[in-house]
Amino acid sequence: MTDQIAEPEVGRSRARKEDARLVTGQTNWTDNIQVSGLLQLAILRSPMAHARIGRIDVSPALARPGVIAAFSGRDLAEGLGSLPCAWPVTEDIVLPDHPPIAVDEVRYAGDPVAVVVARDRYAAADALEAIEVDYEPLPPVLDLEAALAEDAPLVHSDKGTNRCYDWLLATGEDFASVRERADVTVKRRYHQQRLIPNAMEPRAVVVTPLPASGEYTLYSATQIPHILRIMLAVVTGIPEQKLRVIAPDVGGGFGSKLQVYGEEAIALAVARRLGRPVKWTESRSEGYLATHHGRGMIQDIEIAADRDGKLLGLKVDLLADMGAYLMLVTPGIPILGAFMYPAIYKMDSYEFNCTGVFTTRTPTDAYRGAGRPEATYAIERIMDELAAELGLDPIELRRRNWIRHEEFPYTSIAGLTYDSGNYEAATERALALFGYDKLRAEQADRHERGDTVRLGIGVSTYTEMCGLAPSRVLRDLRYAAGGWEAASIRMLPTGKVEVVTGTSPHGQGHVTCWSQIAADVLGVPFEDVQVVHGDTKAAPQGMDTYGSRSLVVGGTAVHHAAVKVIDKARRVAAHLLEASENDLEFTNGVFSVTGSPEARKTIQEVAFATFSSHDLPEGMEPTINAEYVVDPENFSYPHGTHLCAVEVDTETGRTQIRSYVSVDDVGRVINPMIVEGQVHGGLAQGIAQALYEEAVYDDEGNLVSGTMADYLVPSSADLPEFVTDRTETPAVSNPLGVKGVGEAGTIASTPAVVNAIVDALRPLGVTDVRMPCTPQRVWEAIEDASGGSGASEDSGALGEEGSA
Repeated sequence: MTDQIAEPEVGRSRARKEDARLVTGQTNWTDNIQVSGLLQLAILRSPMAHARIGRIDVSPALARPGVIAAFSGRDLAEGLGSLPCAWPVTEDIVLPDHPPIAVDEVRYAGDPVAVVVARDRYAAADALEAIEVDYEPLPPVLDLEAALAEDAPLVHSDKGTNRCYDWLLATGEDFASVRERADVTVKRRYHQQRLIPNAMEPRAVVVTPLPASGEYTLYSATQIPHILRIMLAVVTGIPEQKLRVIAPDVGGGFGSKLQVYGEEAIALAVARRLGRPVKWTESRSEGYLATHHGRGMIQDIEIAADRDGKLLGLKVDLLADMGAYLMLVTPGIPILGAFMYPAIYKMDSYEFNCTGVFTTRTPTDAYRGAGRPEATYAIERIMDELAAELGLDPIELRRRNWIRHEEFPYTSIAGLTYDSGNYEAATERALALFGYDKLRAEQADRHERGDTVRLGIGVSTYTEMCGLAPSRVLRDLRYAAGGWEAASIRMLPTGKVEVVTGTSPHGQGHVTCWSQIAADVLGVPFEDVQVVHGDTKAAPQGMDTYGSRSLVVGGTAVHHAAVKVIDKARRVAAHLLEASENDLEFTNGVFSVTGSPEARKTIQEVAFATFSSHDLPEGMEPTINAEYVVDPENFSYPHGTHLCAVEVDTETGRTQIRSYVSVDDVGRVINPMIVEGQVHGGLAQGIAQALYEEAVYDDEGNLVSGTMADYLVPSSADLPEFVTDRTETPAVSNPLGVKGVGEAGTIASTPAVVNAIVDALRPLGVTDVRMPCTPQRVWEAIEDASGGSGASEDSGALGEEGSA
């Protein structure tokens, strides 16, 4: 008998198991689901950003063909509680009620006000036009600073303020004293524009009731079936054990499906009332209004250093736009970033102040990176500004301040313990791939010649905290849930394997990677492993997928569960082989007796012997299945260096990325091909923020970038070729040595691109260009710096100058 597995699975670029089904359309998207008697929901949304609701008359809709029922918010209010906020970051946070459907007042354009139920979606959509609503307009609240004035109109009048919370983190030496002894201080204001998620699949919900038993099955295009089940039980009063939530094939999320949405609660309420299955699927334009937005911050940054460039301290004052309501983790998103502003740098003082502000705009919440891209952007932008102030190369300034590889583990000024890393190695590799010195020489030559097309070089050295992690830390941050994750391994009688995971993929390749992990530990063929996920009945325990936690926490749980299977199987194999457990070796799926290799049992043979139960050790239960719940001891800390070269036409403001190099360190790599895909996708989203995407509102609070014709999502034709590479410093906080890669590209790329643009224009006096750096904004920044008249008020061309 030969060994079952010749080559380790971990580290192989396996084609994804999921893809054949996904790319051929043999999938089960939520909107594909059809059940007998299915009705369609359509939702009427407020056209106004802020107004009192007077009369709502849904009766005209009932006269439309195919309409079964219609409800106002007041009709559905009984039995529906407030949508949850699971992250009240301070004791005195302002937590307004958040009805799934508005009853008395609308607070953003897109707030639901009525529902139509019809036999098909077209009849339902048409009937919305017949509903009569009287609105009494109220003043919109849009400007974050003006919203905090004493005489500002209020988003929630019963709360008496638009200030949601104030959150402070101050460590090390007092920043005021650091400022006094600093040779150089630099201040800047940066704007993180609102971003609108654009997952491949729009949100959708199907609810099928079983009235006889009071049970409900809810299908949702969600990232969080387990969390959604708990929260919907609370919102609707349906007992948790009577509610099954299934996330079928989910086409992307990027944080936008890390949510408990009103539409899910509404669909449950309607299905409960009618005793019929119902479906709701959002349109793209509806999603732009109703799916939560990302980012939305004003960052005031001050950095202090000595004349040699040694960092002394950093001060961050943040205004964070909550939008109209607090969604599931809205208040906590800026707080996640609070720990990452110091990034990879050593300093003596750090002060972070965040004020959450209510506005009459779509609520904000998690978007790829969730607080950490914003932090990385601010520190990497101001490091470039400090380098310019000191006359240092940006790379040299970073070298003088980063944590050296021999200093790990290192506790940052923000209190996080970075377990491993090598910033030097990643940076040197990136510089070599990029041709840094040659590009700098070309840049100087162009400047000397007065070339109208300037060359700029952008640097971004980053780390991130991911693998949303220790439950005790989340407790201290006032997060309602834990950071654990569950997995179980079922060894079937035929020797095949089922892995049940609490993570819920939406494009990351969990099925493939979990198969690789389990195959290696168990010594079974990759093809023999099936992964079960996304169903609260089939996989009853889980904390789901977000924050680059799936592999670090979920994959680790799979590893531990597989190890437990081997431990249990060892006892059975020793009994069958009439040997001591201590004398057994397990290699490539085979138990053998030390010194007698012919005495052996495969893991499959042990599985069948356990199933038959004819000859088991005394007192052993007849199963070698195992489960494991892991609560990680630390976050994980991927890092890397990204370099970007751009050409900027100073006559037109047109910017073009000429080359882009990223070298990321995500610890041990399970599947290099999947990692590469994650990096590419992340880079696309980060570059999109730098150059293309922005949610724009008019003075009345109307979203004027509410379609793909107005909101620019780049295609592959708009993006450069990427040169990607990796260094590898394994994590020491989990047995796989993995860190996380889902958000790295997004976190690092935005500052790299903007730094490059500013670097190209710095000789012209430009120190900032407000994102997105459109040709108009770039041109306005040039005009403003040169004293021209072309700049508009929001161009953000010049920050506050530093002082030496």
